[in-house]
Amino acid sequence: MLLTTLVSLFALPAVLGLSRTTPPAGAIVVRQTGATAGQFTTISAAMASLSGTAAVTVFIYPGTYHEQVNITHPNLQIMGSTTDTGSYKQNTVIITNNLNAQDNGGNDACATVRATTAASNLRIYNVNIANSFGAGKQATALSATGTQQGFYGLSVSGYQDTLLADGGGAVRYQYYSNCFIEGAVDYIYGSASAWFGECTLASNGGGAITANSRESATDPTYYVIDSSTITSGTTTSLTGDVYLGRPWRMYARVIFQRSVLPDLINPIGYTTLAAGATPIYSEFMNTGAGASTAQRVMYTPTFALISHEQVLGSNYSNWIDSSF
Repeated sequence: MLLTTLVSLFALPAVLGLSRTTPPAGAIVVRQTGATAGQFTTISAAMASLSGTAAVTVFIYPGTYHEQVNITHPNLQIMGSTTDTGSYKQNTVIITNNLNAQDNGGNDACATVRATTAASNLRIYNVNIANSFGAGKQATALSATGTQQGFYGLSVSGYQDTLLADGGGAVRYQYYSNCFIEGAVDYIYGSASAWFGECTLASNGGGAITANSRESATDPTYYVIDSSTITSGTTTSLTGDVYLGRPWRMYARVIFQRSVLPDLINPIGYTTLAAGATPIYSEFMNTGAGASTAQRVMYTPTFALISHEQVLGSNYSNWIDSSF
């Protein structure tokens, strides 16, 4: 019964490129202005109204929502209003906050949006998530710590530690598709088994893109950046100032494959963080001025693409939205 319900509700999104500006039937509605009876004016209030484990869809009308959103409901779908479901570029829903980790309980606790371990089988579409704190302290925009969590057409922006994609010591599967992720220092970090497909990674300062925290040699998790583009998020020249990764923990594992690596990338590719780390950093079939591996350090050659199944589990097709 639950599977049937999930398939029914989660079949709603979307042929890519279509407009989605009104809520689907049965959805919980968030509308900042002009809310009618039964609708919510904040996303947090909509989240607080949820109970149980039944599949639920939440639709958000355009607006800038200044709040911290905690997502604890499983089998949840969140849909932002947009005129182009296949891209982040026409998103009209912005969730923003400015908490930093040092003063607000840590990396997860400070996040603008917290997709918690309780929120398994989560899908979020076409929402912009920002942490506007800026440089100087870690300040997470999106913290994703659950499993079977999918993020589609999001823009996630910050400076240091923008996106926490974490497993917390467990194997937790996460899927990011057609997303824009911006930051400078360690702006994708954590230990989830995460696939980033057809994403734009925009560096707005010098530093490492990834800080993976895989903690054992037998841990099966990866960060895979596939068919994505690295670009500059600033008008200041960053040539040679950006690194593909640095190991937050001893056994970090990250692969960039089929992606565009420009001259922002320092020729050595990777830099240090955890003392004595033995990371697995690999690259395959990349292009661009920064794609040469001739001078790479901490580099493990690979001769084949990593598959979705290796990263997301054998049943990944049951929970990702493959239309993205």
